[in-house]
Amino acid sequence: MAERWDLVVQGGTVITTSESFVADVAVSQGRVAALGRLEGLAAAQGAQVVDAEGMVVVPGGVDCHVHLDMPYGGSTNSDDFASGSVAALFGGTTTIIDFATPGKGEALELGFEARRRKADGRCSTDYGFHMVMTRVCDKTLREMDRMVRQGVTSFKLFTSNPQRLMSDDGAIFRAMRRTRDNGGLVCMHAENGRVIEELIREALAAGNTGPRFHPLTRPMEAEAEATARVIALAEMAGAPVYVMHLSAARALDEVRRGRKRGVKVLSETCPQYLFLTADEYERPGFEAAKFVSSPPLRPRGNETRLWQALRDGELQAVSTDHCSFSMRSKGGKPRGAPGIGTRMLLMWDAAQRGRISPQRFVEVVASAPARIFGLYPRKGHLAPGADADIVVIDPRKTHAFGVASHHLRVDYEPYEGRTAHGVIREVFLRGRRMVSHGRFVGKPGGGAFLRRAPRDF
Repeated sequence: MAERWDLVVQGGTVITTSESFVADVAVSQGRVAALGRLEGLAAAQGAQVVDAEGMVVVPGGVDCHVHLDMPYGGSTNSDDFASGSVAALFGGTTTIIDFATPGKGEALELGFEARRRKADGRCSTDYGFHMVMTRVCDKTLREMDRMVRQGVTSFKLFTSNPQRLMSDDGAIFRAMRRTRDNGGLVCMHAENGRVIEELIREALAAGNTGPRFHPLTRPMEAEAEATARVIALAEMAGAPVYVMHLSAARALDEVRRGRKRGVKVLSETCPQYLFLTADEYERPGFEAAKFVSSPPLRPRGNETRLWQALRDGELQAVSTDHCSFSMRSKGGKPRGAPGIGTRMLLMWDAAQRGRISPQRFVEVVASAPARIFGLYPRKGHLAPGADADIVVIDPRKTHAFGVASHHLRVDYEPYEGRTAHGVIREVFLRGRRMVSHGRFVGKPGGGAFLRRAPRDF
């Protein structure tokens, strides 16, 4: 008989990126050991058996874009690695990738080490980091090479936020050239920061300060122009580029054009751009501020084009850009929205309604993010040798989204009142039960830092 199994998730419908089939998932020492009809062997080996008959079994979600314990504008967002990671687990996400931002003039390694200290012993999911690049010079280019060797293989740059984060075209080009050679990947926040700055100045001068003016100062054209520009820079650098939180269909058009020219362009979108529209900014009073994010929500109809692109494989991943600030935050709610615990069920519900296939659901919430960011085949799928990150969904029940059920420290829920066809019943991280029947039963802070491999594309 093969190695002893510790756990068997028995009789569920396993969904992969290509098929669905009834099977048992056997786990040994935190890894998937076997996949098939194994009931008799499970009992013989004395494994813990979880009855998943009638349930759906999928790999743990990989959210490749979250912000926890993030300083912003003199405050810090509502959820740290402890609360945010537990909310992620309740929502079926077992791996997150956050961001490390060095201080002004600080080495990349120091920024990474400081960020890791905030997560170590507090994060209950497994986790990695993107490195934010606010300065590109000979010194930081050499540091990029060292970060790749330490398993931090992606670097975020901005064409927005001129006062704090924005890089010019030359800096972005140099960073892309470096990743062409060291196996890293440049990830871009693509909006035209100078134009947005001018539009904000005009709005403030006219007294237009309400949330409804937020999308008017960050128009779709500003996202499309910046997206086209960073793709052109990647083309000249001979490097791939990953466009984060793509919200505008016009930006998607630029992605298509770049790919037709042979540029390796990858992109994600977020649930807020698929399920919500700019109509939310017409809510009365400060209610509309709940939906202020960057990029902003887009006009009704834009989301239809994003869904089509998601079905067609033109958008590779769905991340959250989770950034939770309470409405009672000092000085009002800054930009950003919670979402770390709602992504999986929102997208599963979309699959049940036929907006994407169940196989595509697995691809965009787990497999593709793991593959793009150097975690596959360890994460993002269920196969022998992979980490036993397993989510059991009961498709017969419904889940109501709301403050009462999102397990966060934030005082509102963007999807309040929405329901999903499906409830997450069990969540396992490396074979350890973390969530069961609506209760957190795992070890808090037991997540592991993930060294990611250089890209293989």
